[in-house]
Amino acid sequence: MSALIAGVAGLVFGMGLLLSGMADPAKVLGFLDLAGPWDPSLALVMGGAMAVAAPAFAWARRRGRTLRDTPLHVPEQRQLDGRLIAGSLTFGAGWGIAGFCPGPALVGMAAGNAGALLFVAAMVVGMVAFSLVERVKTLR
Repeated sequence: MSALIAGVAGLVFGMGLLLSGMADPAKVLGFLDLAGPWDPSLALVMGGAMAVAAPAFAWARRRGRTLRDTPLHVPEQRQLDGRLIAGSLTFGAGWGIAGFCPGPALVGMAAGNAGALLFVAAMVVGMVAFSLVERVKTLR
């Protein structure tokens, strides 16, 4: 049952990304290009997502349990560190260069976008490289 719920949630999320244009790299790059013909429409999509998510997260935090009645795990660290800043900069640079972030890239790949496939392949290589570096660091 859990896999079915996750699948339906993923399908709804993917459809939302397609309908909003967030899976279209040209639209994303138009939003990120403040010096050119700026397309502010994705700001409305993001604002709408935050308006829906904020009350849901507040309710979930107060409740302390998921809808399936398992403990809710919320990150406790609120401090900015070098790893978070470097990761954010890397994410933003990748988003600005490719016009994809992970969720829309997966949707684009499923829709047959060759650029999305290349992005996802590079993303997987990066995740594996990070994992290997972290493993080496723990062996020291």
